[in-house]
Amino acid sequence: MASSAAVAGVLSAHDRQILTAVNTGASSLSFVGSGFIVLCYVLFKELRKFSFKLVFYLALSDMLCSFFSIVGDPAKGFFCYAQGYSTHFFCVASFLWTTTIAFTLHRTVVRHKADVEELEAIFHLYVWGTSLVMTVIRSFGNDHRHFGIWCWTQTGRTGKAIHFVTFYTPLWGAILYNGFTYFQVIRMLNNATRMAVGISDRVYVPDARDNMKSLNRWGYYPVILIGSWAFGTINLIHDFIEPGHKIFWLSFLDVGMAALMGLFNSIAYGLNSSVRRAICERMDMFLPERVCRWLPNNFKYRNQQQENELVSLKFEDK
Repeated sequence: MASSAAVAGVLSAHDRQILTAVNTGASSLSFVGSGFIVLCYVLFKELRKFSFKLVFYLALSDMLCSFFSIVGDPAKGFFCYAQGYSTHFFCVASFLWTTTIAFTLHRTVVRHKADVEELEAIFHLYVWGTSLVMTVIRSFGNDHRHFGIWCWTQTGRTGKAIHFVTFYTPLWGAILYNGFTYFQVIRMLNNATRMAVGISDRVYVPDARDNMKSLNRWGYYPVILIGSWAFGTINLIHDFIEPGHKIFWLSFLDVGMAALMGLFNSIAYGLNSSVRRAICERMDMFLPERVCRWLPNNFKYRNQQQENELVSLKFEDK
């Protein structure tokens, strides 16, 4: 767990057991959620578009980050270091993939460029390369110890500072970039929607409002990273200032919210109308009709044409 440096230390054995259970439970939920998105991408060919491919890479990073968090401390020595490196690597990769999604939206919607698919190799170099560099740098000058399930925990001030630089600095950089990018995308699309309403018949106004609500959902994507890591950031800063004084409830929120990032991402980015449509089509094929009748209409096809999802973006040069 990338936030482990701020939750170990002077906490009692009982407190660490509680945090271990919270981490395992929340990470398991994230593993299941992100694994579901990975499975959908593999099974449903209609989802294998470039925009959803980025969501697939995000979900894959979340799934592996959650997996290594669940594994915990398999043994001392090499395996512990491998677990610590892997968790840090895939957690960094996760929030970096969100920046590629934001960049893709901005380039296609705001800049009207149709060349995003040609940038896939650059995206991979940027995400995996940056994650590797941050992981390697974090290994310098650290005091490696074991606290319950957490491998590779830094307890010295130098280790905490390096942890902040190699994880929280790029994290908040990604949050700021995503927020600014989505703000520009939403503003442009809202302006275009208002113009369309102004020149169209008033009968289309309700549809336009529904579209604007769908667009505004993009503004919640940066909130996922903020909600997942705000407590971890506060906890690390507090631990750096007062290393001998731990706040259990802050550590509890730190571990729990960070471990749920994969679940939040899978719901916000992955469980869109195209995924639901693909699932419903399979359900209609294999489930008895009397079972399908019990499903809520809004889960199936209602208002799906009105949703503006990442996977349905048309990369056209406007």
